[in-house]
Amino acid sequence: MADKLPTEFDVIIIGTGLPESILAAACSRSGQRVLHVDSRSYYGGNWASFSFTGLLSWLKDYQQNHDRTEEGMTASWQDLIHETEEAIALCKKDETIQHTEVFCYASQDVEDSMQEADVLQKSPSPEASATLADSLDSASLPKERHSAHCTSYEEPSRHTEGSDRELSLPSTDAEDSLEKEKYCGDETGMHTVSDGDKGEHKLVEDSTEQPKRNKITYSQMVKESRRFNIDLVSKLLYSQGSLIDLLIKSNVSRYAEFKTVTRILAFREGKIEQVPCSRADVFNSKELTMVEKRMLMKFLTFCLDYEQHSDEYQDFKQCSFSDYLKTKKLTPNLQHFILHSIAMTSESSCTTLDGLQATKNFLQCLGRFGNTPFIFPLYGQGEIPQCFCRMCAVFGGIYCLRHKVQCLVVDKDSGRCKGIIDDFGQRISANYFIVEDSYLSKETCSNVQYKQISRAVLITDQSILKSDSDQQISILVVPPLEPGTASVRVMELCSSTMTCMKDSYLVHLTCFSSKTAKEDLEPVVKQLFIPFAETEAETDKEELRKPRLLWALYFNMRDSSGVSRSSYCGLPSNVYICSGPDCGLGNEHAVKQAETLFQEMFPSEEFCPPPPNPEDIIFEAEG
Repeated sequence: MADKLPTEFDVIIIGTGLPESILAAACSRSGQRVLHVDSRSYYGGNWASFSFTGLLSWLKDYQQNHDRTEEGMTASWQDLIHETEEAIALCKKDETIQHTEVFCYASQDVEDSMQEADVLQKSPSPEASATLADSLDSASLPKERHSAHCTSYEEPSRHTEGSDRELSLPSTDAEDSLEKEKYCGDETGMHTVSDGDKGEHKLVEDSTEQPKRNKITYSQMVKESRRFNIDLVSKLLYSQGSLIDLLIKSNVSRYAEFKTVTRILAFREGKIEQVPCSRADVFNSKELTMVEKRMLMKFLTFCLDYEQHSDEYQDFKQCSFSDYLKTKKLTPNLQHFILHSIAMTSESSCTTLDGLQATKNFLQCLGRFGNTPFIFPLYGQGEIPQCFCRMCAVFGGIYCLRHKVQCLVVDKDSGRCKGIIDDFGQRISANYFIVEDSYLSKETCSNVQYKQISRAVLITDQSILKSDSDQQISILVVPPLEPGTASVRVMELCSSTMTCMKDSYLVHLTCFSSKTAKEDLEPVVKQLFIPFAETEAETDKEELRKPRLLWALYFNMRDSSGVSRSSYCGLPSNVYICSGPDCGLGNEHAVKQAETLFQEMFPSEEFCPPPPNPEDIIFEAEG
């Protein structure tokens, strides 16, 4: 494949994360010849989504990559560098993920093991099948089981034709949702829907008794692996955010479908409550008194145009937002709702102006697509980079996964990068180079100080807050449980988001790291969930009402979003760096970074303009 690649391009992009994919689409759309490569076997980098066994494969690959030393990776490209050139070696190991820990709490017996082994034998990856099958023979499953097994993964993006100028939001009708689920599954073969899934969207009947729970085993999760789409990074799209505007403007939205986040929750005094968002929700809320409802509406009305009333906050600019809320004579209940569920900010680090802006942004996003400000892409966040990659390919971009780049070639006289040398020894030249941060060597990043994100991915058997519908998409911010710790963002996804199997929920936890991910997030997990094995012996009715934890993954991810270009050593002027995911809820940083870099390279070009109408395309006559 490498021998057939052209040797000259306008732009070479290394890494397929969200900012790199947006840049690839923008460059290709503006007429540039784009080569987009990634050493990984999947799209998205740290923005990717995986099936269940695909995630296990990803974990295994990272473990092997971590254990591998630089010895044996000697450069074979040194003889290809001319006397007038010098090389900037790229990193051979991805070190953006650390402290991975996996726990399985779901039951597993001999029959389950045999069924799982049978499923794994049919897996397209022999290596992964052996790895997972071997794990079954080790021992019977204890109460808490550590594992780090995985299979190889590569999955093309799904796309569903939608409106040319609007986002596609699926119907909430159960039958329509099931038909769409079957259609999307048949298109790529990655999300097969069995006949037994027809009752997926049934309602939960109100009952004072403890509802009967379906028993989900580990082998079922492996068997239904392709029903899972597990994101490495947990994010939502603000309905009035820059990513939504870009998706609609560029018409990339036709490649994806979205669901509205149905509810925003609050965690207070050990209990979970639903936060009223719209005016109707506020006045229908049973959690707020009539006086609180009026106070809340008055404050939110002020936040919508707070810039016009600077005298209201002028003396509190240097204060924290939580201190400012106390001066507004709001009850502790309202202060909690505004701080953690509307502004979704930290008590200590958020200033008054930041809090007011966050509250205004929340309010402005209400009502565009639903009762909350957020929407979520079906099949996970990992679909979004693939959508932009598809746009790049439509306009002539060339893609190569599993294609390693050994070094950047720099001209000594001009100081500009003139090309790359790949793993096959082929030299490919270009005018501009865009590199994901994780590909840079330790020497290039010697002065860089990275932040870390703590992440947890959980599979549970019921929602953290029961309601009439079992198809809820929820967002919850848990305040710091102890002084000095960070607040934790919890996102719960149901099966209609195409991210988990029937009768299960996929839960993402995210916070800034102070320790390992498990140390940071396990206290919150224990507050909200109960391990599957403990429910049989548990006698406390309150504990039994909690969702059962079936499977858990903890890991730390590098956050390079705050690193400036000047922190990197020895980069040529025509090499641009894209950061990995940040800890924020939205995608604004990635979109802004992509647009800024594009304007630096091509200041006279429009960023991701709308594609031409097919009816307006004029083909030149031959001859």
